[in-house]
Amino acid sequence: MPSRSYYVYILASQRNGTLYIGVTNDLVRRMYEHKSGMLEGFTKQYEVTMLVYYEEFYSSDDAIKREKQLKHWNRKWKLRLVEEINPDWKDLSESLNPSYSS
Repeated sequence: MPSRSYYVYILASQRNGTLYIGVTNDLVRRMYEHKSGMLEGFTKQYEVTMLVYYEEFYSSDDAIKREKQLKHWNRKWKLRLVEEINPDWKDLSESLNPSYSS
């Protein structure tokens, strides 16, 4: 039986802009939902659709635990985390599926 992946991700409205942290079991689908405006709420209202960071987990419990941990971090720590992995603040969803380009 193939193992299932879970993702914790950070979206941004722009470099150093508004941040959103979420968790999903299908990052490609979730990015489509965010970018197309299908999901009502915070990300749609503030146009937070740029995938700037993500981590993969093989346990939903671990992913949810990490999501909660990141949500409790202060903004400076979150920005540093993104900068360490993605210093140019590229939209990583473009590497998941080129049709997500903005």
